[in-house]
Amino acid sequence: MSKVIQVVVYKSVSDPEKLAAYAVLARPAMEKAGAKFIARGVPFAVKEDGEAVRTIVIEWESMEAAENGYNSPDYQNALKALDNGAKRAFMYLDAD
Repeated sequence: MSKVIQVVVYKSVSDPEKLAAYAVLARPAMEKAGAKFIARGVPFAVKEDGEAVRTIVIEWESMEAAENGYNSPDYQNALKALDNGAKRAFMYLDAD
């Protein structure tokens, strides 16, 4: 497998302040690990049974790079700041 696309869908946000603290730390941590942010935010249009919820799309060079980014000390610090302030789904797709 070559490049990987990571999709993160926010199912709910219970603490916007924790989410904001997480966001300050998470993006730099992921970029340091090699993440390329493709899109992030709430969709401006939704079709069929979709929901207008915060969604992040990230490109990684490999699944190994994505795992290393997730498990990095910097990103784990971001997760501590989030402290269950949001429920999310993380999905990984083959970019090819």
